[in-house]
Amino acid sequence: MASWLSPFALVLCLLSSMASFSDSKAFSFDDNFVITGAKDNFKTSPDGQVWYLYLDQRKGCGFQTKQRYRFGWFSMKLKLVGGDSAGVVTAYYRDELDFEFLGNRSGEPYTVQTNLYVGGVGGREMRHMLWFDPTADFHTYSILWNYHHIVFFVDRVAIRVYKNNGKLNSFFPNEKPMYIFSSIWNADDWATRGGLEKTNWKNSPFVSTYKDFSVDACQWEDPYPACVSTTTEHWWDQYAAWSLDDNQLEDFTWVGRNLVIYDYCRDAERYPKLPEECNL
Repeated sequence: MASWLSPFALVLCLLSSMASFSDSKAFSFDDNFVITGAKDNFKTSPDGQVWYLYLDQRKGCGFQTKQRYRFGWFSMKLKLVGGDSAGVVTAYYRDELDFEFLGNRSGEPYTVQTNLYVGGVGGREMRHMLWFDPTADFHTYSILWNYHHIVFFVDRVAIRVYKNNGKLNSFFPNEKPMYIFSSIWNADDWATRGGLEKTNWKNSPFVSTYKDFSVDACQWEDPYPACVSTTTEHWWDQYAAWSLDDNQLEDFTWVGRNLVIYDYCRDAERYPKLPEECNL
């Protein structure tokens, strides 16, 4: 992305460069998920293919997979809360890898925050602006996770790459089986301008919308999954998925120049000694 492109052009570019990233089978809600939180704040379309999470002043809502996973490809289409959503956070995440969408005052850009956790410890936040309005239509948010790296994608554009380098990065999610979650909740103590903008409950209920969940991953089987490291049967664990190709890298570089608004690896005040993985 040497220059600004339309979202449609961006998607076409990435689809051609990621031909090997074939879409995995999409499943129904009941096949994959259970509701967490207030069940009456969860609704579906008449055909059951679109899912709505509601947040009001009393309660939010969420869902999680029935199955635990390790390495793989995880994808969901979301349409975020429109209008004045200051203080509201919509999340799509695994236990230790997450997308968080931080609400805004009307007309202001949405911010997407990604983070990683190991043993309950996080502090690896990055924040990006988006190049489209995520409230106007559905967009696809995906995570590729293998032994070599974790890549966060938006409409198949890589916005963040978190590398593993064997023993040189001890802060790499690797051993824990993970569920997949999504939720909506009030976080006006920090989510919008550091908590300065509070949730306007006159605009509630706030609604986030989901569809087309797909997964191509290693299912966890106690005491340990069958696909521990690299295998030939999974495209996401083959050599081509160990790093970005030239087209993906060009787009990733463009994102880094134009859309990153916070990177913990550049926060010397917070981390006088940068975490070890920042050197990768």
